[in-house]
Amino acid sequence: MDTILKKKKGIKKKHIPFIVGGVLFLSAVVRLIFGDHASTLNVDKNRISIQEVTKGQFNDYVRINGQVLPINTIQLSAVEGGMVSEKLVEEGAMVRQGEVIVRLTNLMLNLNILDSEAQLAEKQNFLRNTRVTMEQERLNLKKEKLQLDLDVDRKKRKYDQYRQLYNENLTSKEEYLQAKEDYEYAVNGRLLVVERQKQDSIYRSVQVKQMEESLDNMRRNLVLVRQRVENLNVKAPVDGQLGLLDVEIGQTVTTGGRIGQISVLSDYKVEASIDEHYIDRVKQGLDATFERQDRNFALRVRKVYPEVRDKQFKTDFVFEGERPDNIRAGQTYYINLQLGQPTEAVLIPRGTFYQTTGGQWIFVVTTEEDKAVRRKISIGRQNPNYYEVTGGLEPGEKVITSSYDTYGDVQVLNLK
Repeated sequence: MDTILKKKKGIKKKHIPFIVGGVLFLSAVVRLIFGDHASTLNVDKNRISIQEVTKGQFNDYVRINGQVLPINTIQLSAVEGGMVSEKLVEEGAMVRQGEVIVRLTNLMLNLNILDSEAQLAEKQNFLRNTRVTMEQERLNLKKEKLQLDLDVDRKKRKYDQYRQLYNENLTSKEEYLQAKEDYEYAVNGRLLVVERQKQDSIYRSVQVKQMEESLDNMRRNLVLVRQRVENLNVKAPVDGQLGLLDVEIGQTVTTGGRIGQISVLSDYKVEASIDEHYIDRVKQGLDATFERQDRNFALRVRKVYPEVRDKQFKTDFVFEGERPDNIRAGQTYYINLQLGQPTEAVLIPRGTFYQTTGGQWIFVVTTEEDKAVRRKISIGRQNPNYYEVTGGLEPGEKVITSSYDTYGDVQVLNLK
């Protein structure tokens, strides 16, 4: 007879994997619901840069590279067009004001001079002939007046005689009236000649003046044309160094065409390109310094160019006080441009973290120094050494200032 075996109660070996899996699942659920959601990343403590937040004096300045240039550069242009016949000075040579650098030739200009001279001679001859004619007419009028004066005197005597005779009844009234009329006619005729003399004198003076003005204009025109010939000699407008001469013998140069430039070496300036971030803060008159030959030299902003190119704008500096020895155009100076007065501020050293965060957040090391937690901050001004912290950090805290490129969206760093 078979015996019925009772099933043993309890946990059997085949149930253990299911139980363990269930426990792990519940643990994951609990951690998911009640645990820390922050993503973490393990980093090597020796491969990052940890700096302390401090409170100190913030020097508001920016460091830029500047290049030494002549204080002024004069463009050399051809006042008169022509063909290059001779180059008297080579590039790089020192020139004096008025020194001929290039000679040009212009045949049409020579023909213009000959034509102007011929017109001037013709005008002079015409004026001379006109004056002779006017003088002859003036003499004729004067002679005519003399004749009329004589005629008036004679007729006046006759009139006086007939008037006396008529009063004594020794002559007829008709003869008396004829003598009177002849005398009055002669007087009126003389008045007409005198008036004619006045009018002719005014007309002659006006005509001569106009002709002399025209003649004077022609003389000035001839002088200008001759000056144009002189302008074929391109001369140095100032003392300086001929830095560029872009012409060759036989080349045709147009009027006003640029052919070179002269650098004025009486003084120097420093030209620098500054990031557009500072364009609203860089003003004319700001002070700057640079170090050379173990000495500090002072500069001042002379001009700020408004145009921005490649995210930078140009600024010109001039020297204040002494210049470095052996200063040369083309040298590079590392300039500290002072943007404001030093102030007390919370500071963190500059670092490559800024390229990732833009100064909006940073990893702050915990007091145990085993973790670094992401925190929002705000950064104001900056100089080559420090950022000015305006919120989110306190002096004495430590932060990571090295690159964040590999951290992504991690919220917590485990420092190993």
